Amino acid sequence: MLIERNALLEFKAGLKDPTNRLSSWVGDDCCTWEGVACDNRTGHVVKLDLRNPHPFSVIDDNKWCLGGELRPSLLGLKHLNYLDLSMNNFGGLRIPEFVGSFRQLRYLNLSTAGLGGLIPPQLGNLSSLQYLDLYNDLGPVREFIIDNALWISHLSSLQYLHMGNVNFGEGAHWLQALNMLPSIVEVHFSLCDIKAIPVSLPHVNFTSLSVLDLSKNFINSTMPGWLFNISSLEHLDLSNNIFRVIIPPAIKNLASLNFLELTGNPFLEGKIPAALGGLCKLQHFGLAGINISKNLHEFDEVFSGCIKNSLETLVMSNSQVSGYLSDQLGDFRMLKALYLSDNSISGPIPASIGRLSALQELDLSNNKLNGTIPGSLGRLAELVFLDLSSNFLEGVVFEEHFANFSKLNYLDLSDNQLILNLTSDWIPPFQLQLLNIGSCKLGPQFPAWLQTQENISYLDLSGNGISGILPDWFSRSFSQHIYYLNISSNGITGPLPNFYSSAMHLLDLSNNSFSGVIHPNIGRSMPKLIYLSLSANNLSGEIPLSLCQPDFWSLDLSKNHLLGELPNCWNYSFIIGINVMDFSSNSLSGSIPPSICSLPYLESLHLSNNNLSGELPLSLKSCVSLHTLDLGQNGFLGQIPTWIGESLLSLHILRLRSNKLVGNIPPNLSRLSALHILDLANNNLSGTIPSSFGNFTAMKVIQESHASILSYYMYNENMEVTIKGTGMEYSIFLSLVIIMDLSDNNLSGTMPEELTSLLGLLSLNLSGNHLIGEITEKISALQQLESLDLSRNNLYGGIPSSMIALTFLSHLNLSYNNLSGRVPSGNQFQTFIDPSIYAGNPGLCGFPLAQKCKDDETNQGPNVVGGDEEGSEIEWLYISMGLGFAVGLWAVFGPLLFNRKWREAYFRYIDQVYDMVYVALAVTFNRFKEHNVAA
Repeated sequence: MLIERNALLEFKAGLKDPTNRLSSWVGDDCCTWEGVACDNRTGHVVKLDLRNPHPFSVIDDNKWCLGGELRPSLLGLKHLNYLDLSMNNFGGLRIPEFVGSFRQLRYLNLSTAGLGGLIPPQLGNLSSLQYLDLYNDLGPVREFIIDNALWISHLSSLQYLHMGNVNFGEGAHWLQALNMLPSIVEVHFSLCDIKAIPVSLPHVNFTSLSVLDLSKNFINSTMPGWLFNISSLEHLDLSNNIFRVIIPPAIKNLASLNFLELTGNPFLEGKIPAALGGLCKLQHFGLAGINISKNLHEFDEVFSGCIKNSLETLVMSNSQVSGYLSDQLGDFRMLKALYLSDNSISGPIPASIGRLSALQELDLSNNKLNGTIPGSLGRLAELVFLDLSSNFLEGVVFEEHFANFSKLNYLDLSDNQLILNLTSDWIPPFQLQLLNIGSCKLGPQFPAWLQTQENISYLDLSGNGISGILPDWFSRSFSQHIYYLNISSNGITGPLPNFYSSAMHLLDLSNNSFSGVIHPNIGRSMPKLIYLSLSANNLSGEIPLSLCQPDFWSLDLSKNHLLGELPNCWNYSFIIGINVMDFSSNSLSGSIPPSICSLPYLESLHLSNNNLSGELPLSLKSCVSLHTLDLGQNGFLGQIPTWIGESLLSLHILRLRSNKLVGNIPPNLSRLSALHILDLANNNLSGTIPSSFGNFTAMKVIQESHASILSYYMYNENMEVTIKGTGMEYSIFLSLVIIMDLSDNNLSGTMPEELTSLLGLLSLNLSGNHLIGEITEKISALQQLESLDLSRNNLYGGIPSSMIALTFLSHLNLSYNNLSGRVPSGNQFQTFIDPSIYAGNPGLCGFPLAQKCKDDETNQGPNVVGGDEEGSEIEWLYISMGLGFAVGLWAVFGPLLFNRKWREAYFRYIDQVYDMVYVALAVTFNRFKEHNVAA
């Protein structure tokens, strides 16, 4: 016993114990020490359990974690059969080889212990081991690696094996090792970087296997046939892999299967076999994220089997399923969870859904469902989770729909066309934690029944048609525990509510009619606030300094009447720092404070439409993470600094329009490879357009799918973009907008031909400058161009006929230049019927101008564009037509002119024809008149 006591004390001496968890390790009786257990008969130490009792400290500050070294003195515990060091942090230390010397060890748990490196094959000496857990989720620095797993085959007594997040090498032979463990019952090989799996095995030895988890790997193959020979299998998780061919008919062999998860295999294809319906014990079936692209009626054959009497969870979200929900849905009496979100399911929700008496979770969100919510839904008394958001549901929702929902805590009806007819004195039977009824018609009165919901932590009442002043109880009721509050896009008036919430993370009061000043302590009263939007209200006063204190991710105070200067206090955001700062469309004055760019993660800065002045400060050079810089419509002076093209290399949007900037445009702006919106319009810039502007990488690419400009997922970047002479607000599709606007400056020289390599341009505006030269024929390369404005310059020459190839062009302005020649016709030019777009070019002619070209004085329609040769051919065609007409006319009327008898005979014939026609018409008219009289 003394040997074991000393071994433990020596082991403790190598450990780091910041919270003194092992303070009880004193005295002679080590069997009473924390984490130590002894055999009642022999008194020997048989168990050492040093698992972290506070596991979340591993990802927080590690204060409860043991660390240090693992000394071999532990070998003094000769009778040890249980060792647990999990949920600690040993800083990437390798598993000591001496652990393989504990021959009596039956339980070994080293999961999430901060260990790493190559797993020693000496662990294969633990022939008595029944439980081995090496799961590791502490990142690549502390990653377990296994290059050859054959040592696992020596663990002949092993029943439980968890090696999740262990990196298996290419030749690890893990399946061969597994196949030599006849007693293995449960195997977890999730996140093991397994790229291949043998499709067949000569013989399956692990016939006791009950649980197999191969999820979250890179397995790229068809489903292996040997899987379906393990008749003992109850739990099979193959999710998030690259399996191909969906499920073979041999699935019928897995008669004991109760859990089947295939979610997240994007290349699975083929028909789900009818044999699946014969799995009478299957309780969970997951197919989310699989492009099965099937109509729901094709599952009727599968779901008509005995599976409908056992299935408890069905997950088919994001699987491109279409069709209608069948009345057969009500036959799944055991169903507890149904997830069909993010598909293309249409039609109404069937009334049979009310027969699913065991249903606890129902998610039909983001489909194409229409019609009303059936009243039978209200019979689902066990329902806890209900999400019908983002469909086309309409009609009225009454209190009766919720009458039996006593267990409901999650309700999302947002983004439909529903009317909630709920009386002000209604007392709901539920206590919700989440309520999202955004875009539902609820107002104009604020819902008084919300006062009964004491547990709400997520509340979205946006776009509900609510008006008037918030009731006094509102801020009191939701101050302590709510973390998400969105009451935007209503007509709420009065002062801003005073929230004193230690839990609030997101607060959106935008697009209302709140007035007054922002409370000076707003930041300090909500220390965890990361998203604040007070945009589009009637707020006045100055920006409170308290907003500099918390670590906001997004701060939007735009479209108000705020005054004063921007606070110079942003260096206090030291943990995370602001990602988005939008103070646009106010009445702010002064300069940009230097502390703004002490925010290391600032990606979006909107200060447009204010009264800011001064030169662009050098401090902006430090905003190296900026994706959007919008300083338009202010009074900024000086030149565009060259450091923008040197330091702000992440910029997607640069908007400096409507300021007082002067000087040349820096050519090195073209180094901004991600830039797709460049707006320098309405300044006093001079010099030439840099030829390097043809090198904007992002403008050369045709954008086909939109993606967020910012890494901050909670915020959709939005701003006004001037296209086709009009300012338009873009948000979700802003990343698809590719424009260059240099209009209304003092730029000179020619239009660089290099601009025609910007194949993704949607809008090009160079108007209101002093550009000279001809419009290049290569402009036809800009096939995506929708708007082109070259007006109010000194361009000369003809309009290139190649421009008719710009088939997307819908806005064109070439007015007030010195252009001459014929206006092209064909394609989009046929639709440009407004002559003002060519005004101020006296040398232009042809449709739609009143001035005709010299070669088609009689032409009344659009002109045909052609070369000299083509024009001369048309002239000869007209001449020959005229000669032919003259000869034909002379051949008929010449003899009548010189021969009297022919002339008299001709006119007698004309008189006879006239008499015949007159008589015929008179007879017909009289008959018609007599018929009407008789009638």
